[in-house]
Amino acid sequence: MDVAAEFQLHPAQAGALMHMDKDSMLPMHQLASLMVCDSSNVTGIVDRLEARGLVSRRPSQEDRRVKYITLTPAGLEVRERMRQAMAQIPAGIERLSETDQRLLRDVLARALRFPGDER
Repeated sequence: MDVAAEFQLHPAQAGALMHMDKDSMLPMHQLASLMVCDSSNVTGIVDRLEARGLVSRRPSQEDRRVKYITLTPAGLEVRERMRQAMAQIPAGIERLSETDQRLLRDVLARALRFPGDER
């Protein structure tokens, strides 16, 4: 099952939470850059996360046009639970022998290599 769906989140919402640190506030334009999307898209994503109590918005002290996003305690908990869920080995892969798991890892690593990359 998709991790975002387990938490009733759209994948973009889950991605936004994963880009945020627990101890810092992130400007919305920087979140848009990290997510490789337009700032207007981030506004809708943050609106929905804020409505669920997972993030809060704060205006910048220096520039009132800039809004900072921070995780709430609930958002921090959801992000941590999502990280734990994503770290779990999928059942289909877990059923493979250790030899086959290593082989799969190596084949996928080769598939992701850039042409000419000899690593």
